[in-house]
Amino acid sequence: MIRSILIANRGEIACRIIRTARRMGIRTVAVYSDADANALHVRSADAAVHIGPSAARESYLQGERIIAAAKASGAEAIHPGYGFLSENAEFAQAVIDAGLIWVGPKPSSITAMGLKDAAKERMIAAGVPVTPGYLGADQSGERLQREADAIGYPVLIKAVAGGGGKGMRRVDAAADFADALGSCQREAAASFGDDRVLIEKYILSPRHIEVQVFGDSHGNVVHLFERDCSLQRRHQKVIEEAPAPGMDAATRASVCAAAVAAARAVDYVGAGTIEFIADASEGLKPDRIWFMEMNTRLQVEHPVTEEITGQDLVEWQLRVASGEPLPKRQDQLSINGWAMEARLYAEDPARGFLPSTGTLDVFHLEAATSGRIDTGVTQGAEISPFYDPMIAKVIAHGDTRDEARGRLAAMLEDSAVWPVRTNAGFLVKALAHPDFAGGTVDTGLIAREGEALMPPERPSDRALTEAAMAMAPRSLLSGFRLNAPDKRSAHFLLDGAPCEVLLHGPGAEEPAPSMLVAEGGQVWRLEPWRVDAGASGHAGDGVILSPMPGRVIAVDVKAGDAVAKGQKLLTLEAMKMEHGLVAPFDGVVAELLVSAGAQVEVEALLAKVVPSGSEG
Repeated sequence: MIRSILIANRGEIACRIIRTARRMGIRTVAVYSDADANALHVRSADAAVHIGPSAARESYLQGERIIAAAKASGAEAIHPGYGFLSENAEFAQAVIDAGLIWVGPKPSSITAMGLKDAAKERMIAAGVPVTPGYLGADQSGERLQREADAIGYPVLIKAVAGGGGKGMRRVDAAADFADALGSCQREAAASFGDDRVLIEKYILSPRHIEVQVFGDSHGNVVHLFERDCSLQRRHQKVIEEAPAPGMDAATRASVCAAAVAAARAVDYVGAGTIEFIADASEGLKPDRIWFMEMNTRLQVEHPVTEEITGQDLVEWQLRVASGEPLPKRQDQLSINGWAMEARLYAEDPARGFLPSTGTLDVFHLEAATSGRIDTGVTQGAEISPFYDPMIAKVIAHGDTRDEARGRLAAMLEDSAVWPVRTNAGFLVKALAHPDFAGGTVDTGLIAREGEALMPPERPSDRALTEAAMAMAPRSLLSGFRLNAPDKRSAHFLLDGAPCEVLLHGPGAEEPAPSMLVAEGGQVWRLEPWRVDAGASGHAGDGVILSPMPGRVIAVDVKAGDAVAKGQKLLTLEAMKMEHGLVAPFDGVVAELLVSAGAQVEVEALLAKVVPSGSEG
């Protein structure tokens, strides 16, 4: 058995691996960047090694430094977690060449499944059904357009080396294809260093079904059943569950057998996930489920599989990497109940899901009965703009789907995070949506129902009144007329905006200067009214400010250009995501203060648009 491992990752997955390793008596070594010097995974490990500046490309993506850290710290093995270098075949080979144990699949398997076109050709040869599309080497715009026209719209353009929703565009009409292709190729080149794409038929009622597979070095391959990850926003998973709703025994047997065949086709060792797309227009059927891709690593959503099977997949990884056979045979694995996982992101749904950064002054998540919290942060931690905005995974298990769903909703409703914003309220609304509750969700639900899933802009009247009464001094309620109702309204500030609240009762003996109001996973700050409340800012004046710290990766206009309302001016990259900033009205770019490559702080002035005719 491996005696010590270095974890080439950060955040919740690093903490997750440390927990299992400690239980197994394995020594752990963390790596960290400048931004993560005081992070939970660093404090939790037995040892920690600094590997570079805050930006991931200068630290967590520096394979040579990570291997050097493993050798210097006496680690025998490297566990990559997910993301970063976890699916980098060159890094895996370098780890092996350095005489270390790679806790993952063979580099040849990563390579075989890393390019989507080659992987699909291999799957076709192995008898695994694949989605209709074009996988050809001719990447000219004319050829790709012809192929898309022949497949029939809508189609999906996907980066050959893509993943995580990057380099992916849906195209609904031939006239839109060229622009979408160019955008997809640019994003693919920036994200993966490879601008090649493939074309697939876009399924109009798609479900995202994936199967957890596991292989060992003794020739054994098993599956641990399926997960449903259909609730997605911009191709990013939001809520995952296992098993998949509506999956009958025959369909499960078919899709799981296809997943095992796919793993065997690349001589797979370790944890992997075979992802399928299902046409659910007539329910889940064996002949309407097609291979999409393989993720040659542990998945973010692996806890739901652990919850329904009772297996620790990280322990399986460590045992397989140590040369042991799989801990269980296929006939020893079964499904117990239902599990759901919600990804809690540091983002603000009310501002277009922009990432939210800052210090976690309040970070309250509680695992209720049959609940689990996987996180890499604690109260007081700093959420920086350098990494993925996911701050926790909230997981619930129940005997039935409704039980698991209800428990997950209750855990999210009881959460409180401040002043960093989260998507908890959005997740609560999504869990309650009739389509999700009924198990008929498809990948387009959030795009269709986005407004209906937005959390409320203010707390309920009852919650506001309770908070205001705890703040309001008795003097505020003095002077009532004899026999008059003991009620009156008063003005407060709710997240800085004027707010009138109905008060009743005697008021507080020791009023608070401010109070947090937590309800349904949302948090607001209630403060006493200030005379200068509502002072004018720059709303509507055409000033374009940076909504967060980040890097300008593209500027689409120049000073003096005429622009239309909604036209993209520039693109900001932060927390591994791109955010387009647009013109607030028709006008002219009067000032442009940044160029591509510039690092900017939150609320930095980037540009200014003025109405046409007023630029002089």
